Amino acid sequence: MCGDLDDENGFEAALYARFRIHAQSLLAGSRKSDAKTVNAALDRLFGDAMNRAIRDQESLEEGDRYELLSMQPLVFARLAGFLAAHASLQEDPLRKVIEALMHGYAEAERIEPYHGHDHDHNHDGHDHHGHDHHH
Repeated sequence: MCGDLDDENGFEAALYARFRIHAQSLLAGSRKSDAKTVNAALDRLFGDAMNRAIRDQESLEEGDRYELLSMQPLVFARLAGFLAAHASLQEDPLRKVIEALMHGYAEAERIEPYHGHDHDHNHDGHDHHGHDHHH
């Protein structure tokens, strides 16, 4: 019984660590822009929301971080639904929200992990840490 709990906590810790690596990668690769355009405002909002989600997770005890991570999508989905409900039906807001949701879901699989440090690559495309990178 106790081993099962440890296995579950280890699995949740690994999932949380994977999220943090992907989130850091995504934020590190995002464009910082003060431009007064719709796209720039949307990029800033995404970055702000991601940073807020991480900040809230990190404010909790380590054992509670994954639980919050697993519940945060519900809050963002609620917000997305609320905002979409105020858009013109001619713009098909539900379809746009679902497409964005699926894009974000797939994006997590495509992100190259951010290691937080610079490293050199060998000529064979492998770095000194043994990870394959495709730049």
